[in-house]
Amino acid sequence: MQNPGVRTHKGSVDRIDGSPGSDEKGKQMKKSASCSRFLTWFTVLLLSALAAGCGGGGGEGRDPILGSPSIAATRPTVTFTAPANLATAVATNSNVTATFSRAMNPATLVSPATTFTLTGPGGAPVAGTVTYAAVGNTAIFNPTVDLAGNTQYIATITTAAADTAGNTLASNFAWTFVTGAAPDVVAPLISLTAPADTATGVEINRKITATFNEAMDPATISGTSFTLTGPGGAPVAGTVTYAAAGATVTFTPASNLANNTTYTATVANTVTDLAGNALAAGPVPNPWTFTTAAAPDTTAPRINFTNPVNLATNVSVVTKAINATFSEPMDPATISTATFTLTGPGVTPVTGTVSYDPLNNVATFAPLADLAFSTQYTATVTGATDLAGNALVSGLVPNPWTFTTAAAPVIVSPINLRTAEPYGIFGGSAGMTNMGTLTVIDGAGALTADIGTTATATSSITGFHDSNGDIYTETLANIGNVTGTIKTCAVSTTGPTSAGVNAANCAAAPQARLDAQTAYQVLEAMAPVGASPAPGGNLAGLTLLPGVYKAPAGSFAIQGGDLTLDAAGDANATWVFQMATSLTVGGPGAAFPQSIILANGAQAKNVFWQVGSAATINAGGGGTMVGTIISQAGVTFSTAGNVAIVTLNGRALSLGASVTVVNTVINVPAP
Repeated sequence: MQNPGVRTHKGSVDRIDGSPGSDEKGKQMKKSASCSRFLTWFTVLLLSALAAGCGGGGGEGRDPILGSPSIAATRPTVTFTAPANLATAVATNSNVTATFSRAMNPATLVSPATTFTLTGPGGAPVAGTVTYAAVGNTAIFNPTVDLAGNTQYIATITTAAADTAGNTLASNFAWTFVTGAAPDVVAPLISLTAPADTATGVEINRKITATFNEAMDPATISGTSFTLTGPGGAPVAGTVTYAAAGATVTFTPASNLANNTTYTATVANTVTDLAGNALAAGPVPNPWTFTTAAAPDTTAPRINFTNPVNLATNVSVVTKAINATFSEPMDPATISTATFTLTGPGVTPVTGTVSYDPLNNVATFAPLADLAFSTQYTATVTGATDLAGNALVSGLVPNPWTFTTAAAPVIVSPINLRTAEPYGIFGGSAGMTNMGTLTVIDGAGALTADIGTTATATSSITGFHDSNGDIYTETLANIGNVTGTIKTCAVSTTGPTSAGVNAANCAAAPQARLDAQTAYQVLEAMAPVGASPAPGGNLAGLTLLPGVYKAPAGSFAIQGGDLTLDAAGDANATWVFQMATSLTVGGPGAAFPQSIILANGAQAKNVFWQVGSAATINAGGGGTMVGTIISQAGVTFSTAGNVAIVTLNGRALSLGASVTVVNTVINVPAP
């Protein structure tokens, strides 16, 4: 754990709280008194009106019309946490921090001890001390002993936390994280400096920053740990701040730097990370030098890109990447929940944290909880400045920007394959044929996969061998590896079953066919339903949410582009595609394989294709098919002579005709 003694020098940290000084407060008091004497000459009605106009000293967040303070403007918020919400593998010796949108009253965080707490399994309180670093508006919880490994903890800031004006949090703020197995003993490094070492032409009005490769302890950052010197080592006057959102320390000169002058910036190795490891030398020079230009920076920054883009629809409710990319490096101290906000219907604020990536100039808003389905949200960045203090202005990219989340997932009844579940191929009553030497029938992870048929002739199974040593008519050109068992009433050409039928496998085959047929009938009877509009016969280029989709003219094709299945964060999301006749994947023509893309948690085990006749998958070879295909009249993968592997993450179950594969890899999903 970090040495608690580090906290003893906290008083030397520059305090930047934004509260009015004594002179300003005096002016406000005089204004209020003068206004009061003047109002005595008027009627009660006019008194009320003028009282609103005088405002009693112009308090922060006051409404310009009614004079009533805006709750959102007057209350502080938690803008960043370390560890982040839902973080995993957190070092067991790490401190826990919460950064606020404005300067806080340390007394409300340190005492009572119930304001900033940490609890473990069963709500057991973790012993520790709380300190406050004004340099970064950050409260620090320092556990008395190392945290337990591989354990979930909950950190909470209550509404007892207040800013320097006495405004408290609107509601409790809680986040969770899970520790790893070991403490952090790796020293932090500087990953980026701005300006860079030996840079020239640096604007005379810009701030100097150093970004670390991990979260730092703000209590170790001060005006003595980050310094700037000019010619002859003369110290430059300025203030130091730390932005936890970007792990960046900033030196702000008290006045513009001199023209055409070389300066040296230094971060002392007394600064530490949240586990108490001291800063070490790295590939980025420290100290570093730069030379100024003759003019200040007066170019205003803009937003070049947002994610989601303006007016985007079908946005995942579990997205953690609501971000804005700027045209130039920004002052990380101006990127927080006070300047980057997300609101829902009725301008309801969304609780979340804000981080900043100085390397790519990207600010990210991370909601603390999932967003609502089918809801429009508005993201806004305002008040942010670049490193020269130039305020953000409008650009080609809208700001604010809006997006709409995806509809609630359609709940499709689970499909039970029963004994047909472990089969990668079932050749119905006709058998199965492999052509090529690259075919593999396997299961997910450590699982194996079977193939089977109710056909009884040895010749009905061609080009396969299984893990039991049974070989069915393999040649040097046709070798198919079945990691499980070939289940059939047919004897093998070579192996244990060549001497006689394996009774257990013989009995398993017809039961698997019966269970596949039952599943087919269940799929066929499902009523079409889905959050996405009903598609046409060609599914290429579409993104479909979960649902039951019926081919409008009896057949489906994926030709001319891939199909994306978007689960919108629901691991149980299910797709059913119903066809009275055929399924064709690949093309147009034989040279264009197509694939199915699984997005946002979609799983192959939850995709089903009910095919009334035959299915043809990538006749030209290549591509990735997804889901369980249950066909009445066979399934064909690729064409004889093709070497490019076709992949099926799923199953090919035929009730009648055979299944033919050419250099095909089938991965049967886990249950």
